[in-house]
Amino acid sequence: MRDQWPPEKVALNPEKRVLFLTKDLSLIKQQLYDGLNLNMKDLTVDDLLDDINTDVMTPAWVCFDHDPAEIAKNAYAGLMHNGLRVFSENALKNGNFEAIVSGQRKGTGSSRETAAQCERWAGINIVIAASFAPIHERNNINLGQIMGDHAMLERLQNGEEIGLEEFTSRYDEVTQIILEKGGLFPFAKSLKSGDIELPAINTPPRPMTMAEKIIARNLVGQDDGQCVKPEDPVIAQVQGGYSHEFTTAQVHTFLQEEYGEGYALPNPGKFAVFEDHLLYAHHNPKFVPFMDKVQTLRDLQIAFQQHTKVRDYSAKDGVSPGICHQVAREEFIEVGDFIQATDSHTCMGGASNALTWGVGATEYANLISAGFTFVKVPESIRFELQGTLAKGCTAKDVILFILADHARKELTLNRSMEFGGSGLAGLSIDERATLCNMATECSGRTGICEADDLLYDWMIAAQPHLDLETQKGLAVHPDQDAHYDGGVHIINMSEIQPMVAHPGDPNKGIPSDPTNGANVADIGSVTIDIAYGGSCTAGKADDVAYYAQVCKAAEEAGLVVKDGVDFYIQYGSGLVKDLAVREGWHDLFGRVGVKLIDPGCGACIGAGPGVSITPEQVTVSAINRNFQGRSGPGKLYLASPLTVAASAFTGSITSWNEGLFN
Repeated sequence: MRDQWPPEKVALNPEKRVLFLTKDLSLIKQQLYDGLNLNMKDLTVDDLLDDINTDVMTPAWVCFDHDPAEIAKNAYAGLMHNGLRVFSENALKNGNFEAIVSGQRKGTGSSRETAAQCERWAGINIVIAASFAPIHERNNINLGQIMGDHAMLERLQNGEEIGLEEFTSRYDEVTQIILEKGGLFPFAKSLKSGDIELPAINTPPRPMTMAEKIIARNLVGQDDGQCVKPEDPVIAQVQGGYSHEFTTAQVHTFLQEEYGEGYALPNPGKFAVFEDHLLYAHHNPKFVPFMDKVQTLRDLQIAFQQHTKVRDYSAKDGVSPGICHQVAREEFIEVGDFIQATDSHTCMGGASNALTWGVGATEYANLISAGFTFVKVPESIRFELQGTLAKGCTAKDVILFILADHARKELTLNRSMEFGGSGLAGLSIDERATLCNMATECSGRTGICEADDLLYDWMIAAQPHLDLETQKGLAVHPDQDAHYDGGVHIINMSEIQPMVAHPGDPNKGIPSDPTNGANVADIGSVTIDIAYGGSCTAGKADDVAYYAQVCKAAEEAGLVVKDGVDFYIQYGSGLVKDLAVREGWHDLFGRVGVKLIDPGCGACIGAGPGVSITPEQVTVSAINRNFQGRSGPGKLYLASPLTVAASAFTGSITSWNEGLFN
């Protein structure tokens, strides 16, 4: 059946089943193991799981397999109930399901394409949800998965045949063609052979947002000066991109399969590979059995780099140059660039006034070989930052506030999050990177900050070979009358308090999610076992300066890290570590009892020191995600670098103030 997919008329196969991912996890088990069949007419959308993240669908250890057929064996391995897997090995594949059903925001979190692949290769053809996270939706499209809503499912279960066009009509013309062709690779081949013709873009002159401007000036096959608007389907050039050892193997394999062993890249100079995600995987006992697979991923990445001659950021003597997003900012992302990479936190590059976002391995394989990519112009939402941060607050608290107040209402869903206003000038470039980095936690398409003299100074300091006037000329600013579908929102930073995102309670249908925001002052006494400062979000120079500020105050008060607490700091790049050494922070951290880790992703993806070991442990962490199981089995609170560091010395979640240790 899949060979002819998709058909002109979509119908349920009477010999196949529909799997409902319900908030009552026992019902999922009954469907998997007891033959229970459910019907949409007997359920409501509220009965279904919301915010199913990609860590649940394919936890990090599942991604050690680069073969999608192998990945399918452990589909939904991260969905846990009372400490046990809901989906045993091959449960989805052996259940004879052709459709899978969930609630709101399907596929939040990481950009990993394996989350879509696990369903596709387990036999799922139809994916039903109330809404989808943007990168996950794109990955489904690239794989040729048909997506619909609950009303359509009810009609299918009533025996109705639904025309393919009803599933695809909500998409632009190009996406429709991709789905009709069965996915991105068949589409690309048809485009190359001349079998299909792309629709012309005829958007008249109009005021544009920053994202729209960068896309417009990178259009392929259009007249100079052509404007774009949201939903326009376009082909656009990219200036560069990168992949890491979790994803490069699939990119290499896909390109070999599609274009032969001798494939070549037209512009390898601003593309790169990184060894950062799995450098410390051997520290996690759960990952030790898979180290042979980890080595296979490393070997395939080396083969890809040697074959293509892209930039090489492999570890040397076990030490990585740094986390891909941080190093890319430091070394090759320029103002106004259009960058795509195989990681959802690629949007961190938006701090450089660049348009950057994550894509799946299939999409990346296409764009790196062609030099351009298919883009549906995203809607935008504008955040006007005003005022200055209160003492004890950082940009992390700002984005946690936006997550709790705006993202939870889906105002940011699939939109470019634009940051500007008078308050932006009071945030360093690293702090702006925090805002942009966590746009993906908002289920946004990306984040982008306005350019100013502070940015230009930072760019020239980071990349001295750049020409200042050229960088200024590449900058984009929103037009005065630009339209924001998500609205313009005033964020008074002076009113924001130190915040956390709490772990939720997945066993009761409350997902562990970064949108679970609360003021530190309102959560009561929360004793911690682990404090972790690091990751792309919180391993930057300014973050390390925050840790140092608290550690200096603690040392002056005669304190060391609280007994029973492990405080980890992991540098985001080699340059950040070098800074810490020069400033004396590195030695300071050691004196007060911090456990220091060389650059890499580490505990943020459960692959390194700093992960919890038991469900009872509590972590306060400066990373970007608190999904259940992502950083060990314990409960994880997200917080700012200042809050994390302060909590390490008090032993409970504590916001920072200068008199804390007096």
